[in-house]
Amino acid sequence: MTLARRGILAGLLGTLAGCSPAALLNTTVSRKGYTLEADVPYGPDPRQKLDLYRPETPYTDGKAVIFFYGGSWDSGAKSDYLFVAQALATNGLTVVVPDYRIYPEVRFPAFIEDAAVATRWTADRVGTEKLFVMGHSAGAHSALMLAADTRYLADAGVDRMKLAGAIGLAGPYDFLPLTSRRLQDIFGGADNPQVQPITFAQAPLPPVLLLHGEADRTVYPRNTVRLAAAWKAAGGSAEVKLYPEVDHIDIVAAMSSFLRAHAPTLADSMAFIDRH
Repeated sequence: MTLARRGILAGLLGTLAGCSPAALLNTTVSRKGYTLEADVPYGPDPRQKLDLYRPETPYTDGKAVIFFYGGSWDSGAKSDYLFVAQALATNGLTVVVPDYRIYPEVRFPAFIEDAAVATRWTADRVGTEKLFVMGHSAGAHSALMLAADTRYLADAGVDRMKLAGAIGLAGPYDFLPLTSRRLQDIFGGADNPQVQPITFAQAPLPPVLLLHGEADRTVYPRNTVRLAAAWKAAGGSAEVKLYPEVDHIDIVAAMSSFLRAHAPTLADSMAFIDRH
């Protein structure tokens, strides 16, 4: 990021004291190019609601993305990710951003099960073969757990091998053993291989794009490198992009037009979607 852009961002932070970084980025987002249908239920729980973004100029073959946000499995709100949805929708994609149940209300695998049901809701409307699952951080964990050889999408009535692909931003895919007591409580122990995507990198597998910042110290890039290697070893297609001087938040913040020069997250994601 240039010094000038850092100065602008610092000024906005001063003006919007108390706002989250995501809320700050959302103030820079255009409301044109898409329509938003907010708070659509996909299940009975108050957190089982989603936001649906429809592009004014749709992609020629009706492709769609369901985006799962991060938040360490205990926080987050779909409205915070307007800047992600706007970036994708103004490129012609239908975009769904669901909320999901979080800790301490639930523990693993409830949030993966919610992701699967939200994916079923989306697939029923756009077609599984046109749908990409995408996520950042904990949301990337959910997206790749759905794409890997697990039961979650099958239980929701979706054939995961018909997915157009999966995109993971800075996801924890190979993170055991867990040393945090909170994470041990969320995932039912310190060393349960059933909680991580790399365990389920078994043929057959849909194509994936895995993006990570080399400066990430929240979720280390080795998670992406190891999952990609396992995916390929199982005969799957896995593309990897590692971004120098990009950290855990930069990689998703770069989806916004304001910070897009900081990392090619959107360009690489769209190129992958174009190819699949």
